[in-house]
Amino acid sequence: MAVTDRRDILIAGLAAAGIVALPALPLRAALRPLRVLILGGTSFIGPHMVDAALARGHAVTLFNRGRTNAHLFPRARFPKVEKLRGDRDGKLDSLRNRKWDVVIDNSGYLPRLVRDTAMLLQGAVPHYVFTSTISVYADFRGTRITEADRVGRLANPAIERITGRTYGPLKAYCEDEVRRSYAERASIVRPGFIVGPGDTTDRWTYWPVRFAQGGEMLAPGSPADPVQFIDVRDLAAWYVRLAEQQAYGTFNATGPASPLTMSEMFAAIAAATERKTRSVWVDAAFLRSQGATLPVWRPPHGPSAALHRVANQKALTAGLKTRPVVQTVTDTLKWWNAQSEPRRLAMRAGLRARPLLPPGPAPLDSVMAEEAALIKRWRARRSQR
Repeated sequence: MAVTDRRDILIAGLAAAGIVALPALPLRAALRPLRVLILGGTSFIGPHMVDAALARGHAVTLFNRGRTNAHLFPRARFPKVEKLRGDRDGKLDSLRNRKWDVVIDNSGYLPRLVRDTAMLLQGAVPHYVFTSTISVYADFRGTRITEADRVGRLANPAIERITGRTYGPLKAYCEDEVRRSYAERASIVRPGFIVGPGDTTDRWTYWPVRFAQGGEMLAPGSPADPVQFIDVRDLAAWYVRLAEQQAYGTFNATGPASPLTMSEMFAAIAAATERKTRSVWVDAAFLRSQGATLPVWRPPHGPSAALHRVANQKALTAGLKTRPVVQTVTDTLKWWNAQSEPRRLAMRAGLRARPLLPPGPAPLDSVMAEEAALIKRWRARRSQR
């Protein structure tokens, strides 16, 4: 039997078992073309949103500083894409005296700037879709997170320095500003880990890339630990559906549609690669004692207990569809392998442990060397019990 035949059989088995979702339906032209304004639009999420909107027959206006991926969507090839130069920090003149059907805001991080934009557009754009984050939630110690859970706040709401501590609460204040101007005409989207081709963080990309190296691989926690993420293309397509359906409200946007465990994610990754990789499961307590962290995974207890137990039923009911994990793996690896050698040699996320691997980009061979050392120490610790 050919390798591809075995892979197809494995993929079919995973789908039948509910480990991966059924493929999302291809986009078709919308019944009514919309004028879509995207704030940002040229980094990771934005280009996929533009692609999804164009595939549905909509016209797109991009508003940004023109500094990130300015070469994307040249007017000669994309006549339905207009580019406006500006700056969220007060330079909004190019948005004045214009009308659109919906605005998608991917660039709002500071409440003051979101307030200015929302107030300017509230009379010209009837629907505001704001990209927030699940990091807005104040406490992940429970068993499940829903849209009704309490969001974080700051002692000084006027602070504008974005850090790991302030990022979530500042996004929550941004949500408040959108609701203040748009009330029931706002859609607040709170994504979890966004993954797939073009991801600049390398967080989830680390796992397919590492899996493709083969050999023994350090797997964090236990096989049953939950994991959630969403393919950027599924998120982008759903944003367009929200705009078309004028679906208002607050939504957690993560996937897959059904609960997924770390071992099931690894099984899907194995189905998309040809290398033999053996997972060595190392418990959270040992990793913590070694100062070791790995991307995406978090212990399903303590402060991160509910990080991968975020309810997504509202989004699914509103039309969110998720593709098979195998497809996300395949496409992510294809994108990654097309990157320049310097980019591929220094992953921006992955295993980090003291003292060898401080935060920051690291060559994969260095990561694997520290991984092997951790596995060795783990086995030595277990043998002493």
